[in-house]
Amino acid sequence: MSRRVLSLIMAGVLTAGLLVGCSSNSENTKNDYTIQYEQATDEQKQGEESETLENVDAEDTGIEETESNETEEKTIVVYFSATGNTEQVAGVIAEATGGELFQLEPVEPYTDEDLDWTDKNSRVGKEHEDPEKREIELVSTTIDGWESASVVYVGYPLWWGIAAWPVNSFVKANDFVGKTVIPFCTSASSGLGESGELLAELAGSGEWKEGRRFPSNASDDEVREWIEGLGF
Repeated sequence: MSRRVLSLIMAGVLTAGLLVGCSSNSENTKNDYTIQYEQATDEQKQGEESETLENVDAEDTGIEETESNETEEKTIVVYFSATGNTEQVAGVIAEATGGELFQLEPVEPYTDEDLDWTDKNSRVGKEHEDPEKREIELVSTTIDGWESASVVYVGYPLWWGIAAWPVNSFVKANDFVGKTVIPFCTSASSGLGESGELLAELAGSGEWKEGRRFPSNASDDEVREWIEGLGF
């Protein structure tokens, strides 16, 4: 064999070795890049899944907080006021307790002449003589959020020693189950008497407390002192 032929054979062997080496290096490089890419992709997916779960948890928490706020117990101060005295006391109670005020309004409001209890021919005079005329229709007996009220104050002026009868319509129209009910009234001279007990009998439900009578000129401090002593 000539030297020229031998040289060509050697060159071919070297070339083949180089090609195999390059191919192997290329395969190894490709595998390294593939592994790194797959690892990065897996980490990204895990991060996205974690972020999604956190968002879901945050949304769930928001829903629970909203539901909790909606069911939060509250205090309601219901009152009927003929001359403004009971309204003044009711306002102080609402301020001291953070309660919600609800005024009872007859469909046919009482005038000054209607309230003249010394005149038997006045409206209240006739209603006093005939109990059937004491069924007073109110503008509304429905209070938003009534179901969540845990404490209810019921205020009224005293008429002939009992609660002014417009209050009866509200008491009969509502369910007091699970509520603590505290009556209060205003009067120039008469005491609370059986007015609270009669309302409790009319309601037929709720835990009715003894209540309190205030004079027509009751001070705000007097009302606040009473509220503080109740412990609600």
